[in-house]
Amino acid sequence: MTVMKNIQQELGGFRLRLVAAGLFVLLCFGLLTARLLFLQVTQHDNLLDRAESNRTTIVPIVPNRGLIKDRNGVVLASNYSAYTLEITPAKVDDLDGTIDALAQLIEIQPRDRKRLKRLMSESKNFESLPIRTKLSDTEVAKFTAQRFRFPGVEIKARLFRNYPLGEVGAHLIGYIGRINQAEKKAMDDWEEEDFANYRGTEYIGKLGLEQAYERELHGITGFEQLETSAGGRAVRRLAHKPPTPGNTLVLSIDIRLQALVEELYKDRRGALVAIDPRNGEVLAFVSKPTFDPNLFVDGIDADNWRELNENIDKPLLNRAMRGTYPPGSTFKPFMAMAALNSGKRSPSLIIQDNLTYSFGGRTFGSPEVDRPGPKDMRLAIVSSSNVYFYSLANEMGVDLIHDELEPFGFGRKTGIDLIGELTGDLPSTAWKRTRFKKPEQQKWYAGETISLGIGQGYNNFTMLQLATATSTLSSAGLRYKPRLVREIQDVVKHEQRRVASDAMTPLPLRPEQVDVILNAMHGVTVEGTSRAVFAGAGYKSGGKTGTAQAVGLRAGEKYKDIKADERKRDHSLYVAFAPIEAPTIAVAVIVENAGFGSTSAAPIARRLFDFVLMGQYPSEEDIALTQQGKTTAPVGKPRLATEIPLPGNAADVAAAASAASASAAGASASASAPMPSASAASAAPAIANMPAASASSKPALRPASAPRAAVQPPASGASR
Repeated sequence: MTVMKNIQQELGGFRLRLVAAGLFVLLCFGLLTARLLFLQVTQHDNLLDRAESNRTTIVPIVPNRGLIKDRNGVVLASNYSAYTLEITPAKVDDLDGTIDALAQLIEIQPRDRKRLKRLMSESKNFESLPIRTKLSDTEVAKFTAQRFRFPGVEIKARLFRNYPLGEVGAHLIGYIGRINQAEKKAMDDWEEEDFANYRGTEYIGKLGLEQAYERELHGITGFEQLETSAGGRAVRRLAHKPPTPGNTLVLSIDIRLQALVEELYKDRRGALVAIDPRNGEVLAFVSKPTFDPNLFVDGIDADNWRELNENIDKPLLNRAMRGTYPPGSTFKPFMAMAALNSGKRSPSLIIQDNLTYSFGGRTFGSPEVDRPGPKDMRLAIVSSSNVYFYSLANEMGVDLIHDELEPFGFGRKTGIDLIGELTGDLPSTAWKRTRFKKPEQQKWYAGETISLGIGQGYNNFTMLQLATATSTLSSAGLRYKPRLVREIQDVVKHEQRRVASDAMTPLPLRPEQVDVILNAMHGVTVEGTSRAVFAGAGYKSGGKTGTAQAVGLRAGEKYKDIKADERKRDHSLYVAFAPIEAPTIAVAVIVENAGFGSTSAAPIARRLFDFVLMGQYPSEEDIALTQQGKTTAPVGKPRLATEIPLPGNAADVAAAASAASASAAGASASASAPMPSASAASAAPAIANMPAASASSKPALRPASAPRAAVQPPASGASR
C-alpha cells in the first residue's frame, strides 16, 4: 500500500514537472514569437535602414568653387586639380615614424611637418590632413606601390584655388582657408539646408570677396551612394547627384587699371578707391603694400606668416576701407558745400586771409607757401586757404558740420559689399561723449572745432568714404552704395544676374551751389595746387590736394623737427573727378608720409584718369619717376593701355583662362548628364571626390589697427 502511494506521488510529481516544462517551452516559444514579430513588424523599417547603412555609404561631392573675373573677363581666381598625400592621425599608431617612412618615398620638408602639426592642433583627430600637396605623377606611383605599408595614409585628388595675377587685387579678392573650429561652431546655428551644403567641405572664404560672397562661390554639394564590401571598399554606385558648381563673380574692377595703380605705388604705403558716380561701381580698389594670396593655398608656412603678420608696413591691412586718416585740405570742398547748404556763407563773402587765425589764446597757422589777401569761397578752395576754413568752422560749430557732412558718408559705413569696413570719425559733441570715458574728456571745447575746417583734429576717414563723398558731390547729390561685384553668372543655367548698386535718397543740393564747388575744384587743376600735374590733359577735371598731419605737433614744435622720421611725415592726399561736364569717375588717393598732395597723390590720379578717359598707359620712364614721387605731368610717350600685357606670370594667366573655360564646359555637362545606372563601375571615394579648393589652415587674418592720427586736440600747421 505504501509502495502504491509512493508511485502515485512520483507520477503526480512527474506530471507536474512535465506540465511545468511544457509551459516553460511554450513561454520560450511565445517570447521568441513576440520578439520575431517585434523585429519583423514593428522595427522592420528601422532595421532595414540600419542594414542598408551597413552596406551603403553616402559620400558628399563638394562642388567646384566659382570663378572671379574682372569687368573684361580676366580670370582673377580659378581652380586647378592636384593630388595630395593625407594622413588620418587616429588611424596611425606611430605618426612620426610613418612620416619618416613616407619621406623615403616622397619629399617631405620640415615646413610640411610643421603645417601638419598646426592643422592637427586646429582639427579633430579623425580628420584627414594633408602632409604634402601637388604630388607629381611619379610620386603618386611610388606611394601607390607601397600603400599597404601605410594604414591611415591615402592620396586624394583635390581642387586648389589659384590667383594667377599674384599680389594684384589681393585685398579685394581675398583668399580661402581651412574651416576652423570657431567657424564649425558657428555653422551649428545655420539652417539645416545651409549646414548640409557644407558636409565634406573643408575650406571657406576668409577675406575679401571670397568671404563676402562665400555662398555664391561655394555651390551646392552633391552626393554618391555607394555599395561597400565588408572591408569598406566601394563595390558599385547606387545613386548619384552631381554637385552644382559655384557661381562666377564678374567685378566692376578693371584689373589692368588696378595693376597700373599698384605699380605706381610700388613699395610706398597708401590706398586708392575709384568709383563711377553714375552707379556706384568701383573701378579700382587699391591697398598698398599687398600680399600674395597664393601663399595661403597650400597652407602658409611659419616664416611667410611671420613676415606678413609682423611687418611694420602691415601688408595684411586693407587700407582702402580699414585705414582711417585725417583728410587734410581734401575736406575743404565739403566744408564749403556744407556752408552753402546750411546758409552760413555765400560764395561771394570775402575773408581777409592774413595766414594766421587766433582763437582762445591760440594761433592757428598756414603753410609757408600760402599767400595772404582777400579770398572768396572759390579762391579759398583754389589756393587752399586755411584761414578761410578756420573761420568757417568756428561759425558753423561742430554739430552743424557733422549734420551737414554725415549724409555724404563721413563717419559711417558706406555699405560696400565687403566685410570689415570701418566707420571712421566725424566728430560731434555726442560723438565725444560716447568716445571718451573720463568726464573731463567728454566736454567739447570750442577751440577743438577750428582745425576741423581744414580736415585735421578728430576727423578720420577711409579712402572709400572720401571717394564715395567725392562721387556724391560731383554728381550733384546722387548717392549709391559702392559695389565691387557687377554681375553674378550661373554657369549651369547660363543666366546672368545683374548686381545693381543700391541707390540711396539723393541729397537735396542746389545745382547752382554745387556748380560753385565743382568750378572751384576745376580751378585747382588749372591754376591751383595741382595745375602742374594736370597740364596738357585731354579732358577737364576737378580736384583738391591735401597734406594731412600724421601726428600732432606739441606746443612750439615745428614740422621740420619731426620730418626726419619718415613715418611721422605728412600724408599726401588727392580727391578728384572727371570729366567735369559729366563725371564718370571719382577718386580718392593717399600716399602715406609722402608730403604735399601735389607731389605724390595727384600724379597717381592723373595717370588713372589718362587710362580711363584716354586709354593711355604711362611710359616706363614716367612710371619709375612717379614711384619716387618725382613727376607732375606725364613724361615720355604714353602707350596704349590695350597693348600692355596682363600682370603676373603669362603662363599662369593663360592656364587660368583655359581652366575657366573647361570648368564652364564641365558644369554644363554635369548638369545635363543622365543619372548613371546602379551597375556603374565602382569608384574609390578617396580619389573620386574633389572639394572646391584647398588653402591656408590659418583662421581669417585680423588686420592690425588702422593707421591714423592719434586722437588729440586739434593741431595747427600745413594742410594743403
